[in-house]
This record gives sequence, C-alpha cells and structure tokens, in this order.
Amino acid sequence: MAATLGLGEIATLMRRYLEEDGAKKSLVVEGRSVEEALADAAIQLGVPLKNLEFEVIEKGTPGVLGAGRKPWRVRAYPTVSKRKVEMPQVNAAADDFADAAPVVEVKDVDGECFVRLAPDGALLKIIPPQGRGKRISDRQAFDKLQSRAVNTFDEGLVREVVKQASSDYVRVGEFISNPANDALITVDITDQEMKGFVIMTPPGPGGSDLSKDAILAFLRNNRIIHGVSEAALQAIEDKPRYREPLLVAEGTRPQNGRDSYVQYNFETDKNRHQLREAADGRVNFKELGLIQNVVAGQPLARKLPPEQGQPGRTVTGKMIPARNGKDMPTPMGRNVHMGDDGTTLIADINGLVTFIGGKINVEEIFTVPGDVDLKTGNVMFLGTVIVMGNVEDGFSVKASGNIEVRGSVGKCEIVAEGDIIIHQGVAGKGGGTVQAGKNIWSKFIENTSVEAGENVIVSDGLINTTIVANKKIICQGKRAAIVGGKYRACEEINAKTLGSPVGGTETILEVGYDPKSKEKMDGLQAQALQIKKQAEELDKNIATLNATKKQRKTLPEDKEAILQDYIIRREELVAEVRGLAKEIETIQAYLNGLKTKGRISASSRVYPGVKLVIKDVKEDIKTEQKAITFYLENQMIRTTRYEEPEDEILKKGPPDAHKAD
Repeated sequence: MAATLGLGEIATLMRRYLEEDGAKKSLVVEGRSVEEALADAAIQLGVPLKNLEFEVIEKGTPGVLGAGRKPWRVRAYPTVSKRKVEMPQVNAAADDFADAAPVVEVKDVDGECFVRLAPDGALLKIIPPQGRGKRISDRQAFDKLQSRAVNTFDEGLVREVVKQASSDYVRVGEFISNPANDALITVDITDQEMKGFVIMTPPGPGGSDLSKDAILAFLRNNRIIHGVSEAALQAIEDKPRYREPLLVAEGTRPQNGRDSYVQYNFETDKNRHQLREAADGRVNFKELGLIQNVVAGQPLARKLPPEQGQPGRTVTGKMIPARNGKDMPTPMGRNVHMGDDGTTLIADINGLVTFIGGKINVEEIFTVPGDVDLKTGNVMFLGTVIVMGNVEDGFSVKASGNIEVRGSVGKCEIVAEGDIIIHQGVAGKGGGTVQAGKNIWSKFIENTSVEAGENVIVSDGLINTTIVANKKIICQGKRAAIVGGKYRACEEINAKTLGSPVGGTETILEVGYDPKSKEKMDGLQAQALQIKKQAEELDKNIATLNATKKQRKTLPEDKEAILQDYIIRREELVAEVRGLAKEIETIQAYLNGLKTKGRISASSRVYPGVKLVIKDVKEDIKTEQKAITFYLENQMIRTTRYEEPEDEILKKGPPDAHKAD
C-alpha cells in the first residue's frame, strides 16, 4: 500500500541508493561495437551479460572500408538490486502536502515489541509499523513485560514509549535481579579463522539478557576483531536464539589481481567473417572482409596493466596475502610501436593488420595464395597485393601500392596506385578495367579498358582495347601486334605490327598530347556539338512562330509565351556554347604548347586501315608499310626508318612487387 513520504525520508532513501551505486565495481572496455565491448566486460566482471549496466564514453566509427576504424568505449558495471527501503509511516497533515515528495511504494509490516532484561532494569523497545501494518498496543507491551516476570513498571512511561515507537531501548521498570542466572555465551572460530560463531544459553530466573555491546566486547576478548556483523548482533539482542551456533563474523577473502591483458581494435580470429549487407537487404558474397586495412598512426590495441591483489583478513585480524596480477608480454610485432601513453599499440605504416603467434604485425604486402574468387572475395588493400593465381570474372583487386598477378585476369577491375604486373595477360570480355598510377606490364591485353599514369608495356599484343597512357604504349615480342581499338599516348606508340592484313575493327593510334586533357577536350567538343544541335532546333521553332506572328500581326497568348521561352532558352544555350568554346580553347593552347613531339613506330608492318593522329594532324594509312616510324614536322606527318624505343624502363623490366613502392 502506498504511503506519502516527506523530504527527510526521501533524502534518506536517496542516500541509501547512492551508497549502493558507490559500491558498484565499474570497468571501461573497448570493442568494435557496444555488444562486443559488453561481452568482454561480462567475462572480466564474471557476471551474465543481462546483469550489466553501461554508459557510452566514446562512440566508435567504422572508418572507410575498415581503414581508420575507431572502437566504442563504454563503462560497464554489474546491476545492483535495490533493497526495499523500509521507511516509517508518515502522518502528513493537510499543510504538509505542499512539500510532499512523490509517492513511494512500501511494504505493510506490523510493529514489534522487545523486552530486554539488563543489570540496571527492564528495557522496552517499540518498532513502528510500515505502510498499513498494525501498531503495538499498550496491552501488548504490558503482556510482554509480564511474560518476562517484570511486574514493577511505570505504566505511563510504557504508554509513552509505545506512542513514540522510537526503536530505542528505554528503561521502564525493575525486576528481581540474580546475576548468577545471566545468559551465557561461548565463541567458536571455524573455517581457518574465516568465520566466527556464538552459542548462547538462556538466562535463568532473574538473569539478564545479553546486549549488543556485551556480545561485541566478548568477541573482542576472544580474538574476533574483524568482519563482525552489526545486523547479526542487533538480531541477537532483539530476538536471541539459544543453544545453536549463530554466525556473527566473517573474514575477508583475498582477491588476486587480474593479469594484464590486451584489448584489440581489430578481429584477431580470421575465421570470423562478417558478410556485408546492402541497404536493400542483399548480401554481397564477394565482400568477405578478410583484409583488415589500417593506416599509419591508427591505434591497433591497448594493453591494460596488471592489477594489485587485495589482501584478505581472518576474523582474528590475520592478513591473508593475495597474488598480484602478472604482466604479460606486449604483443608488438613488425611495423608497430608503443604510443606515448605506454599502453596503446599504433601502426607505423598503411597495410594489413595480422595477429600471428601472439604478435600484432602490419604487413605492407598481402599475398593471395590462389585465385581471387568466392573464397577470397574482392581484395582491397592499403599496400601491395600479390595474387599467386588468377583473378576470376566479376571480382576486383584494389591496392595503394603495386598489384602482381601471377596468373591471368578476366572481366575484372584491377586498380593500383603503383605498378600492375600481370604475368599471363588480360581478357576483359568487353567489360574489364585495368588502372595503374604508374606502369602496366602484361603478356597481352584484349577487350579491356586500360589507363596508366606512365607506360603500358606488353609482349604478345593488344587487341580491341582502349588504352590511355601518359607516357608510352610499347608492344614488343614475337607476336607484338596492336589490332583494333583506340590507343592514346603522350610520347610514343611502338609495336611490331599495327593493324590487321584482313581489316576488321579500326585501329586508332594517337600521340603527341596529354591523353587526359585530349579526352576532356573531346568530351567538351561533343557536348558543344550537342548544344549547337539543340540551338538549331530552337532556331527553327522561333522562325516558324515569328513567321506566323508576321502573317497574323499577333500571336495567341499561349503561343507568345512559348516564343519568349524559346528565345530565352536559345540565349542560355548560346552562352553555354561560348563557355565551352573558351574552355576548349584553353585546353587546345595547352596541348599545342607541349614540347612532346610524339611518334608512332612499327618494327615490321603497318597495314592499311590504321588511323594515325599526331597532335592535331590526322592521316589514314592506305598502303602497307614496313619498318617505319611516323612523326610530325611542319604540321605534316613524316616517315623515317624504324626507330627503337629508348627507355630505361624496358631494360629494367617489370619491378619486383615485394620490393617496389
């Protein structure tokens, strides 16, 4: 039943709750998610996960493709069950409702009456009821005194004690004392001095009961000085139980210190793969998350120091030593260093974080032992990737360093900031892409879109491929032919044969300019042409409406509005064409100012049908030519005897992916 409590009672209640909260043992943990951090806390605190409370200290972030990930930090502590706080009933007057606190539910408990016989007289204690419990009556107090052979007492004082119900013992009368019949007590210390018991014999006629203070003094005289329970002594004083052992003291068990341990900011178990689910609920089985990329300066783990053990004490006060936690070795491997705080392990470089043999390493080279397929998923690595097998159709390999594929590449996406070396060639099936920040080396490339920051070098041939190279396209070998496709290089295109003797797909070779700038200019020119066509269509519509207006002297209101819209739109298109023309002119001036001359060479033959472009001069090959080099002179394409490509990179050959940057 509910009772209204005043501010004083509520303050007491809050103090008790604060004492409970202060006793909680908290722990700060980290994890890739809140759930992972709480699972770690549950193990360390030794409590079920459902019995944990927590607060988020620092939110985590997933990073970009796993790189730069930041862990969640939470403070966890065991749930402490709130004790039912028993408060005295408050008889609030009408004037007190202004200060009334919120209603608190309390139990209904009857009041209690205790009589204790002491050397100085008969003592009475009245406990008030709780909730709607029954109060002790005067008659109950009288009967209780008389049951203990207390016949001489002050009835008025007894009534006042009952009325006040102060929970304190008050002397209310006398009895015929016989100290020889006082209650007796013995002490028993057991469990290797970790528990203390008392056994009492009841008092005889005229004998006194044992008080809490008397029991405490007796315990101290018998070596029990630690872990004495105040509540147990109070219960013995109020409701003594005789001729049975009563636990009154317990020693403190020692608590061994926790060993040092490491909180990892990455998944140490490589068998735990998490498939990525897209926004539409579909799971991409090519994204297995096998590679955990990290960046230089990223925290990888945190080592928590060992804890000091908490010694225990027996009830007799003897100290029980506790074992201090052991300091475990720091799992610091290659390319990892300890931070300034002395606890955080930090990556030295970009790369793959691994946990092998109890060590954290950051590897700058990731090796796929076989093919890139459904077993490995797509590969994205902040370093160099070496594929010992093939890259199957539909998969991608991306790296911030080099990529070396010992087998072949299908209809795939291969992207590297450094060099790309493909031992067996690329068969893109019209959809593959290969993009390198530096050079691309391959046996052959066909039906693929290729872009290189420097050179493209192949040995067997280029077939129906689109290539953009900022320096050279070199095709040298026994079958070094360029057949079909579009090839753009800033400095040179060189092959054994150019085109095909049987015709077929056209072969376009362009040199002497910045390919990317030329590609951008071509796009702008195509855009300008499209806008001009729109403007011409508007001109026709405007001319038609103006002719009608001239003939009829006027136009209907809706037709006049359409005419004005056409005129405004045409002006906008003309302004847009002017802007594009200015941008095209700027790029053209840049291309014309390049010092690169550009040349196209064939050590064996150039077949009819090949189209040559050197800077802005074009020429179609109409007759077969042998061992020839084309170059630009006085805005005309000239020829000379075949000239070998002169480049140091051809002498060195493809780089070693293990050593290249």
